[in-house]
Amino acid sequence: MNTVSQAEIIAGLPAHLRRFACAQDYSRYSPRDQAVWRYLMHKLAARLRFSAHPVYLEGLRKTGISLEHIPSIDEMNAALHHVGWRALVVDGFIPPAIFMEFQSLKILVIALEMRSIEHVLYTPAPDIVHESAGHAPFIVDIDYAEFLQRFGEVGMKAISTAYDYAVYEAIRHLSIVKESASSRPEDIAEAESALSALLAQDQTPSEATLLSRLHWWTVEYGLVGEIDDYRIFGAGLLSSLGEGSACLDDERVRKLPLTVDAIATPYDITRPQPQLFVTKSCRHLSQVLEEFAAGMCMTRGGAQSLQIAIDSAAICTAQYNSGIQVSGQFCRVLTDAVGNEIYLATTGPTQLAYAERELPGHGSRYHAQGFGSPVGKLKDLPRCLSKYSVDDLRDHGIDIGQTVTLEFLSGITVRGQLEQILRQDHKNLLMSFNDCRVTDRAGRALFEPNWGTYDMAVGARVESVFGGAADREKLDLYAEAASNPAATADKGHSQNRLCDVYAAVRRLREAGQPSVAQLEGLAGAVATAGADEWLLQLELLELAELADANTLARELRSRLRDLQRCRPELAQLIEYGLELPPLGGR
Repeated sequence: MNTVSQAEIIAGLPAHLRRFACAQDYSRYSPRDQAVWRYLMHKLAARLRFSAHPVYLEGLRKTGISLEHIPSIDEMNAALHHVGWRALVVDGFIPPAIFMEFQSLKILVIALEMRSIEHVLYTPAPDIVHESAGHAPFIVDIDYAEFLQRFGEVGMKAISTAYDYAVYEAIRHLSIVKESASSRPEDIAEAESALSALLAQDQTPSEATLLSRLHWWTVEYGLVGEIDDYRIFGAGLLSSLGEGSACLDDERVRKLPLTVDAIATPYDITRPQPQLFVTKSCRHLSQVLEEFAAGMCMTRGGAQSLQIAIDSAAICTAQYNSGIQVSGQFCRVLTDAVGNEIYLATTGPTQLAYAERELPGHGSRYHAQGFGSPVGKLKDLPRCLSKYSVDDLRDHGIDIGQTVTLEFLSGITVRGQLEQILRQDHKNLLMSFNDCRVTDRAGRALFEPNWGTYDMAVGARVESVFGGAADREKLDLYAEAASNPAATADKGHSQNRLCDVYAAVRRLREAGQPSVAQLEGLAGAVATAGADEWLLQLELLELAELADANTLARELRSRLRDLQRCRPELAQLIEYGLELPPLGGR
């Protein structure tokens, strides 16, 4: 088997991503978990046979996903390496920017948990059904895989806000509370109220929010084809028995052609979607993504993008045209009369980097109080200051060890003793001064000599502004990884007798056609261990019909019909189970 182990994949990750990765302990999945997986996957495969894009069923096979059992990450990686991707387990929600960074590295993030039997049709928390059977199948399509990776590259650089992070935490908390068997109704109500209060706030959507909408209407809830002839490819629809069918009702769910304008349509994760968007093809998806990316701060740069970074109150990066990168919380941008950026400043810990690598000695500890620097060209120098050699600079009176005066076209002046020029790739990136004073065009001080060494970034313009730090390992925004406390044991898997019966049913199926006596013995165990356990009775009904145990089959059907009448919340689940075709054979 030409694949690498989970431990090897984790060891090969950038350091700041490793804390989000888990190793899959396959033994934690109970026989009941396996039955839930089997129920869902057989029903989904039957229902989606004609409504999903043809790649779906083919993709399940090619990515190591069986209808019969929860996939192991090793099985998936053995299949995924053929298309250049890998799968990695995480425990519950991870920050959106981290999720996107994994995706940019061609790593499919798989939630560790299996949804509980109480949330078969829909789980508010990420789970292995949605993440593996929903997302993995379409990676076998080269155009889609390239779109997904590019989405990660764009998404990890989208500027988010403190409000975005608060919403993420509220959604994460609500999903944990809803999935936990120990939660009280008032706990759920409180979590729902907190999220609703946040969502009701009048906030201008950030880049990250707008991009999350595009992700939702494509990767999660996308349709492909024509308005009147479409197929499902969104993972949210592919992993939901309810919405995967309901979305086909064109009277209740409007179908709209996908354009970049989809970002204007918010979504509600707690309700069925009233409209969906139809893309022409995977290449069309990439076109729409690039249209959005063309308007992002990472592409446009400039003073307007710096102001967006300031308004976000989050760590962002400004990249000069020389390549030097300033990462921190931006607090100030000065402009000239035509709106060009002429000076930028950060507050608090700041990092200076080049090509996503922190410059030696210029990390957040050294620049703990913030950083400020002019942007632009010098008077009488036609080229960007970064492009001059050391000899060229000396000819213009800019020499190490000497007191120099740099007069910018903007009117900003830097005067001090030049101590060092940091160069990389034949470019000047950073000039360091002692006894330095920096003033604006009105003569107001931007830096005073008694403040210490003045480090000046070199560049004529800010060509890109993006979310997060340049060197994410050295300036780690997620030092404390959030874990999902909803453990498997919290879902009732400690009911050993019930799990023993599930396991016995599974062994009979895998061993071959059981005898009527064996099935009747199991039926008695079911009646004792879990008379309301609808899924166990469906599994036993399937075996009874395969063994022509007609009397037992009629009795089990009767029990299930009684359960439908007595437990309305189970009616739809049982109905799905009683529909043809059955769950499947061995």
